[in-house]
Amino acid sequence: MNRIPEHIAIIMDGNGRWATERGLDRTFGHKAGLDTVTKITAECSRLGVKYLTLYTFSTENWKRPAYEIEALMGLVLNFLEMELFTNNNVKFKMVGDLQSLPESVQKKIHYMEDLTSKYDGMTLVVALSYSSRLEIASVTRQIALEVKEGKLNADEITEDTINERLWTNFMPDPDLLIRTGGELRISNYLLWQCAYSEFYFCDTFWPDFNEEALYKAIASYQSRQRRFGKTEAQVEEEEKVKK
Repeated sequence: MNRIPEHIAIIMDGNGRWATERGLDRTFGHKAGLDTVTKITAECSRLGVKYLTLYTFSTENWKRPAYEIEALMGLVLNFLEMELFTNNNVKFKMVGDLQSLPESVQKKIHYMEDLTSKYDGMTLVVALSYSSRLEIASVTRQIALEVKEGKLNADEITEDTINERLWTNFMPDPDLLIRTGGELRISNYLLWQCAYSEFYFCDTFWPDFNEEALYKAIASYQSRQRRFGKTEAQVEEEEKVKK
């Protein structure tokens, strides 16, 4: 319990395949996945995780069949109606291309962000209509404009200049990135932010990802030494000084 990740990011993969294996329409997998979101959010909050970021819908997902997109947006609205936030003192934030979402979803997002703004427990961040490349391109345009207008000197651009303009600028980078469903890629998710994150991949489809699966991912994280470019000896010496 003394090394719980401050920020866990999850790629919730396998909903559609979970449903297909059971002879169900893919939308049933997304509904089942919503139950998992509720369980994992509550458990992360209980464990003391400060930020939980869920890859809910990518910009590439707009290419899916219209009926599936409509069902997903409906599930998002249902999720934002849940008492999960008030019952667990969870603050809600959204990152992504807000303007591309249906107006009803936009309004609900604004409402939930305002409603939970004073909560001081875990922050649940939903990456919705999100693309890391789009985010970085947006930051690049903003910096270029500031340089053009004389508000920023090009020679003074640093990593912090980019960090401060990212959609995720209100939270630290992920300590642990979990991907369910058996795929070994991060699919345009938090590319800049995950430069030094620990990755954990499992074959479990998201609807079947439970508290025990979460503990296994965290235990894997706790077994690793995070060096951030330093040597093992340097890190061990720093840990001795802290103690």
